[in-house]
Amino acid sequence: MRSAQPGTSTSGVELANVSRHGIRLTVDGRERYLPFAEFPWFRDATIGQLSLIERPTANHLRWPDLDVDLTLESIDRPEDFPLVSRRRKRTR
Repeated sequence: MRSAQPGTSTSGVELANVSRHGIRLTVDGRERYLPFAEFPWFRDATIGQLSLIERPTANHLRWPDLDVDLTLESIDRPEDFPLVSRRRKRTR
């Protein structure tokens, strides 16, 4: 009798700490810090919203309740992924 192939792994990521300055995640045993200054989407989130983290792929983290998706590269090197917001001009 053969076992079925295992499904997509949902382990390997957890919310480790929340402070007034940012959040700390543990991803595959490695700690990563996300300061609110660089990741403002998390500043006003609840612990429940921060704790619900999906991992669709090995390099992709998703917070469905916050509608936030990040790659591990953007967490490790936020300077390479600047936040850019462009206000659209209203057309009449």
